[in-house]
Amino acid sequence: MIIYYNINVNKKIPRGGIKLVTKEQVLNALKEVYDPEIGKSIVDLNMVKNVQIDGSKVIVDINLTVKGCPLQDTIKKDAIEKVSAIEGVAEVVVNLGAMTEKERQDLARKLSGGKKPLFENTRVIVVGSGKGGVGKSTVSVNLAVALARLGFKVGLLDADVLGFSVPRLLGIVGERPYALDEHTILPLEKYGIKVISMGNFTDEDTPLIWRGPLLGGVLDQFFNDVYWGDLDYLVLDLPPGTGDVPLTVMQKLPEAKFILVTTPQASASHVAGRIGYMAKKVNLEVIGIVENMSYFECPNCHQRYNIFGEGETEKLAEDLGTEILVKIPIEIKVRELSDIGTPAALSDGEEGLPYMKLAEKVVEKVRPIK
Repeated sequence: MIIYYNINVNKKIPRGGIKLVTKEQVLNALKEVYDPEIGKSIVDLNMVKNVQIDGSKVIVDINLTVKGCPLQDTIKKDAIEKVSAIEGVAEVVVNLGAMTEKERQDLARKLSGGKKPLFENTRVIVVGSGKGGVGKSTVSVNLAVALARLGFKVGLLDADVLGFSVPRLLGIVGERPYALDEHTILPLEKYGIKVISMGNFTDEDTPLIWRGPLLGGVLDQFFNDVYWGDLDYLVLDLPPGTGDVPLTVMQKLPEAKFILVTTPQASASHVAGRIGYMAKKVNLEVIGIVENMSYFECPNCHQRYNIFGEGETEKLAEDLGTEILVKIPIEIKVRELSDIGTPAALSDGEEGLPYMKLAEKVVEKVRPIK
C-alpha cells in the first residue's frame, strides 16, 4: 500500500487574475528536480505519475524508488519550489509514494541500458601502499572529499574488501546501499561524495574469510553494478600489498592513474617500492607519492621531529621516475576527526591543508575528461 504525504504551499494570486497553468509547464518545471542518489531528473526517471490542475491549484503525484527514501524531503522541497515558481500557481500539493516492484525493475533496466564502458568519462585515481598501517585509506577518503570541495563530482570505491575501513572514516557504519535490482546498486552519499564499500554490506566486526575468486566477484559487482552516474573522479582505495586484488584492478583499469602512499621509514619505503614497480610493469602511470606521517611538529615549540626518518621517499620517487605530491605530518586532530567519522579535508585548519594541496596537485596532473 502506498502512503502519501501532502504538503501545501500557498501563494498570493497576482494582480490581473489567475493565469491558466498547463501540464506541460508543470512537467518542464519538474524536469529541474533531480533524484540526488541517481543524479537524473524525476521526469526522466518516470517518477512523476500524475499531474492535476484545478485552477491555480496543482497536485503532483511522485513515486520514489523506495518507501521512506532518505532524501525524500529534498525531492519534496525542490518539487514544491519549482512548481510554485510558475506564474498563476497559488497552491501546490505534492503526494509522495513508492514505486512498485515492476516500476523499479523498469527503472533499473533503463539505467543499466544506458551504461557506458567502464568509467569511460571518469578519471580513476588508484591509491595503493606496500603495507598496511601507513594511512592509505585515510589519504583516499580525504583526497575524495577534498576533490569534492574543489567542486568536482567524486566517487570513492573501497576495494579493500577484507580490510575495509572507509565506512568508519566517513561515519557511515551500518548504513546499507539500496539495490534497485540484482544488477543495479545505488552508492551511499556522504560529504558530497558517492561511496561503496564491502563494509556497508556486512557487519563491521564480521570477518570475511574469502579466497581470490570471491574477492574478484565483489570487485566485478562494484565495477559493473554500482550506478555511479556522471563522475569527474573516482578514487579507488586498494588493499595493501601486491596481491590478487591490486593486480586485478590495475589490469581492469589500464587508463587509471596511481598514487603510492608510504611513510618515511626505510622498511616502509622499500616495501612500497614493490607495488610501485608492479604498477609500472602493467603500464599504470604513477603520478606521485604521498609521504604520510612525514614528521611531528611540537605544538608548543614548533620544532619538527622526523620520527620515522627522512630521505627514503625522495629515493623512492627518483627510482620510480615520479614526484612527492605532498608530505602529511602526524597530526593529532586528524586522528581525532577520523575516529568520529569526519574527514580532516572538511576542515579549513592546518589538519585539512595537506589534503587540499594533494587534491590540487591531482587535478593539475590529471584534468577531468569533460
